[in-house]
Amino acid sequence: MIDESVRNYLHSLIGDRPSIFYEMEQYAKEEHVPIMESTGIEVMLQMMKIQKPKRILEIGTAIGYSALRMAEALPDSQIVTIEIDESKIEKAQHYIQQAGAEKRISIIHGNALDVLETVRSFAPFDAIFIDAAKGQYKKFFEMYSKFLPASGCIYVDNVLFRGLVADPTARDNKRLAKIAEKLAGFNQWLMSHNEFETVIIPVGDGLAVSRKV
Repeated sequence: MIDESVRNYLHSLIGDRPSIFYEMEQYAKEEHVPIMESTGIEVMLQMMKIQKPKRILEIGTAIGYSALRMAEALPDSQIVTIEIDESKIEKAQHYIQQAGAEKRISIIHGNALDVLETVRSFAPFDAIFIDAAKGQYKKFFEMYSKFLPASGCIYVDNVLFRGLVADPTARDNKRLAKIAEKLAGFNQWLMSHNEFETVIIPVGDGLAVSRKV
């Protein structure tokens, strides 16, 4: 992972953002809600600006932070996002309304493994962002990549998982070790997938970017 001094330097270069994002970041910190790390999301948003997706599927809404960041960075996009936790959906809806983005962000309540047919009604998508249950990444990828045309991209967060994926000797917590092991398997599977070209970027908690060929 990135050296702490380099990480701090990169953080210092990130420009000002709309005040709602600072509010959401503070809430996430206080309530221990996982949101995408700042350098990681900046890289992803820059890549999306280059790609220019019109329709985006997000798996894992949480409080709506990344959905709103994508909406702000890509003003011509429509975003469909899936979340299983009703209390998080309520908070996400609050922020989405506060940002005036209700017409651009649609939330599907349910387990991403169970709402395929609902998502199908919104398909196809130009980009997919996966940031939900780490142990289900392969299933999410297999299920929803079918809704992506050639040259579409799938972005996956947390694929280096605190550095534990790359360093098995550091896995002293059994629960975290199990997640890291599953992610290591997912990364190997993803890198050898013959329908996608993939690169893993060591920013944030690790970002995989896969382009459908």
